[in-house]
Amino acid sequence: MPLLGCIADDFTGATDLASMLVRNGMRAVQVIGVPDAGTPAPDADAVIVALKSRTAPVGEAVHDSHAALAWLQQTGCKQFFFKYCSTFDSTDEGNIGPVADALMKALGGAIAIACPAFPANARSVFQGHLFVGSVLLNESGMENHPLTPMRDPNLVRVLGRQTDGAVGLVPYAEVAKGAAAIRTTLGRLRDQGRRYAIVDAVDDAHLHAIGEAVDGHPLVTGGSGVAMGLPANFRRAGLLPERSDAGDLPTLGGPAAVIAGSCSRATLSQIGTARDRVPTLELDALAEPDAAALSSRALRWADDKIGVEPIVIAASAPPDKVAALQARLGREKAGALVEATLAAVAEGLVARGVRRLVVAGGETSGAVVQRLGVRSLRIGGEIDPGVPWTYAEGAASGPLLLALKSGNFGARDFFLKAFDVLPEAA
Repeated sequence: MPLLGCIADDFTGATDLASMLVRNGMRAVQVIGVPDAGTPAPDADAVIVALKSRTAPVGEAVHDSHAALAWLQQTGCKQFFFKYCSTFDSTDEGNIGPVADALMKALGGAIAIACPAFPANARSVFQGHLFVGSVLLNESGMENHPLTPMRDPNLVRVLGRQTDGAVGLVPYAEVAKGAAAIRTTLGRLRDQGRRYAIVDAVDDAHLHAIGEAVDGHPLVTGGSGVAMGLPANFRRAGLLPERSDAGDLPTLGGPAAVIAGSCSRATLSQIGTARDRVPTLELDALAEPDAAALSSRALRWADDKIGVEPIVIAASAPPDKVAALQARLGREKAGALVEATLAAVAEGLVARGVRRLVVAGGETSGAVVQRLGVRSLRIGGEIDPGVPWTYAEGAASGPLLLALKSGNFGARDFFLKAFDVLPEAA
């Protein structure tokens, strides 16, 4: 019976969270979309339901998250986690606040933390403000995000605009004192009528202390970083054994490829690094805004390159080109064009024998796994912090090894080293 039930608002965020739990000794399985009511729980300590709700209409995001919670409750989970991006991606209308409100109401919680900090990926929260590296969120490039531009780094304000509940802060001075002080501060905020508490964190020790402090909370919300402190609670309660094999996956050979749809600075840099080393095709959706034509051209290009070495096919673009495409087609149609193109490319690559596939970008990853018919992912070891390899089942083509990368994650050489960390297939 799973111990921790998680709801993630996008697909790469789900694997990021699952990877954190595996690293801390929990066997984790990610399921794609809300399972049918009669679907049995997977054999895992943690189950993550991956939704495509980050940029969905608020009502749809709330409905799907509530349905995911109902299924996770059915499996017998003892605690629940709502995972969103470490850059708190949302708009003033949601979806973080409205989804958290619905989950809190269903679970009857009095207060829930909100902590997107992930120091290993340069995300920290100080005095309620979110930093990316040494700069505030609104100076990090996220202010230009095509779907969820983040222009206010004060998370107390951001979350406060999305919920009718009051939002407080557990400041650095209290977090630095450890779990007991955090627990005391949360109790004081609860007694003041606060529904949520933004919690400061600038290093992993803080995240472990926060995790210990929320032992017994029905709902925890945040980025994957704060989840590192949760497995220890189950071990202390005698519910989770020590595991050294939580991230073991079957080996799988075959051709390798990278598909990139994210327009983040990190992904653009990774494409640039790969361009000099492996065959790389950069599609221009602005010049040819036709998904069928773009995907056909990409697959023709790939035909004589598959199997020799990893290949990269990208539809990523810098902010000015993204803005131009959105101005031409509208924001939703522009995003749908890129997703449809790369989903068709992924399907074509797999049909041509690709069995090891990296996908960059949350929306792109969601479109790809849905097109491939993947229903669940068993989580393995990490390539870079927050990005694991996974073993996918349910695709008509048979098993696949997939790495679903958040656009903002990974070192410059991520695409080059991703396949080097895999064991050789027998």
